[in-house]
Amino acid sequence: MKTLNKLAKACGAVDQSYSDFVMLAALLAARSSEVSGLQVGDVDFDKNIVTIRRQIFPGKGGLITKPTKSRKERRVPILDPLRPVLERLASGKEPEDQLLIGPKGGVLTTATVRDATNWDGIVAKLGLPDLTRHGLRHTGATWMADAGVPLHVLQDILGHASVETTRGYLHPDDRHLASAAEQANAFLSAAGQRRHARQSQPPKRGI
Repeated sequence: MKTLNKLAKACGAVDQSYSDFVMLAALLAARSSEVSGLQVGDVDFDKNIVTIRRQIFPGKGGLITKPTKSRKERRVPILDPLRPVLERLASGKEPEDQLLIGPKGGVLTTATVRDATNWDGIVAKLGLPDLTRHGLRHTGATWMADAGVPLHVLQDILGHASVETTRGYLHPDDRHLASAAEQANAFLSAAGQRRHARQSQPPKRGI
């Protein structure tokens, strides 16, 4: 989150909408085109979910609005760091209004964010030269997996038809492997101690 906040802050130095774009893409694990397609009515604060229903992207003759890539709606939980962003963006708007609009009042696209923020320069300064806007989706998916969200649930959140596609979004983290080893070692050690204690007890004798 610390690095994500730095990235959002750097983009926000150009305009707040670019910072919001970064936070939405990462914390919803959403495609850039899906962030562009969000409307205020897609956010349900009572149920703590955002429903991703559509995507908007540039095409011949202008912007194109289509259903999601899988053609299915999907629900994503609202993570705590994203709630104040959503509340601010939704404030005073109608359900059919665009949730996120650019500095000139139009729809933000990934190309707009890239060009306006000098994206390549920003991520290079942060030591993340290979991070793309789509990479923010990978980041969100990885965090959820590392937090223990089951793979089949993560598949639904990401909208993948195949669980193997979901696996491809996950990046191994050696710290979690180390933690897993510690837990396993503690279990094995405790099991060994219990077994040793049973073996050391004198046999029970009847009356």
